[in-house]
Amino acid sequence: MTSHGKMNGWLALSPLVLFLCIYLVSSIVADDFYKVPIAAAFLLASAYALLITPGSASDKIDLFSEGAGNRNVLLMIWIFVLAGAFAGTAKDMGAIDASVNFALSILPGKFIYAGLFLASCFISMAIGTSVGTIVAMVPMAAGIAAEAGMDVAFVTAIVAGGAFFGDNLSFISDTTIAATRTQGCPMRDKFRVNIGIVAPAAVLVTVIYVIFGLSSGAEVAAGEVNGVKLIPYLLVIGMALVGVNVATVLMLGILANAVIGFACGEFSWVEWLASVGSGIGSMGELIIVTMLAGGMLEVIRYNGGLDFIISGLTKHISGKRGAEFSIAAIVSLANLCTANNTIAIITTGRIAKDISERFGLDSRKTASILDTFSCLVQGLVPYGAQILMASGLSGVSGISIIGFMFYPVLMGLCAVLSILFRYPRRYS
Repeated sequence: MTSHGKMNGWLALSPLVLFLCIYLVSSIVADDFYKVPIAAAFLLASAYALLITPGSASDKIDLFSEGAGNRNVLLMIWIFVLAGAFAGTAKDMGAIDASVNFALSILPGKFIYAGLFLASCFISMAIGTSVGTIVAMVPMAAGIAAEAGMDVAFVTAIVAGGAFFGDNLSFISDTTIAATRTQGCPMRDKFRVNIGIVAPAAVLVTVIYVIFGLSSGAEVAAGEVNGVKLIPYLLVIGMALVGVNVATVLMLGILANAVIGFACGEFSWVEWLASVGSGIGSMGELIIVTMLAGGMLEVIRYNGGLDFIISGLTKHISGKRGAEFSIAAIVSLANLCTANNTIAIITTGRIAKDISERFGLDSRKTASILDTFSCLVQGLVPYGAQILMASGLSGVSGISIIGFMFYPVLMGLCAVLSILFRYPRRYS
């Protein structure tokens, strides 16, 4: 269904504003982000979105369902289901405890924050997906935090932040592919520009985590390491590194948990089925939120909200800095409305290309801006797949995780400075 395009732009965007107000304001008033279910805020905002949309009730419900059942939304839901089953069976089989003890045995307590961040950066760079990195790393990181008495939200944010490093830079990342294809530049050239922009952020965040580790005085004794129970996590990480599809990776991980759990006597057939069921059940709210968000954002798009943002930001551009900032703003707002950084880049890529050609921008720099700012927003929206996944796997509020997302914020700051001060100079 194409965009309706006749509704006032601000009115078209108002459901998103209402959602943010309900969720954030209610949480602030309650002084507790755990008390306000994000699904409830989305339900009210979605009902309002349907109410202001012209057409019959049947047509509006069809439109909402089209967004909720979008191919990308459903793919993410299947991953959530498999991730929940993997996490549930891994926990009951003892893989999390084994991984925690192993990590504590090789990472000095004072450097565990920096170690987790660098490991997350490496894995995400190798596999090209932030969601896959979060699936592989968050259960172990949350287990370490619980064992060491650390803030689980803080440690989860370390892994989630590092996951965006590879999402932004990897040659096999969807965002890299989308950004380079829409701007018509080689991946290697975009990487050279991009690494020049975000490397200072990665270095600074690593230093911050080292300082935090030194000041925390965290020293936790590792328990006995059962190497056999490490196999599912090593299998998941290894297969992801060689490019196996994330759904296939998770299914094989669930199978590995079953084989090892049966062999070690950790659970019976019925208990394994119960672990699978409870793991999937733990993702219930996450799945509902994903579908509600997909439906509401499709209604916003249909009513012309996304077109309104794009046209408004391209009216008053002057000079290269203004052109680059307009591209950054367009992709950021598109990401805010779609909660998917790849879709945001694809949606705005043609417009960015036109702006780039009109103002003589370097396509390699434009591609980097698209990728970097989309990852910035994706790392800070509570209804994005990465934050929802990290929240579901760690059992803490998405907002509490966002409060510690140092890397995306500093990455965005470095990107803003690269526009203001025209660096990397060769591409500016």
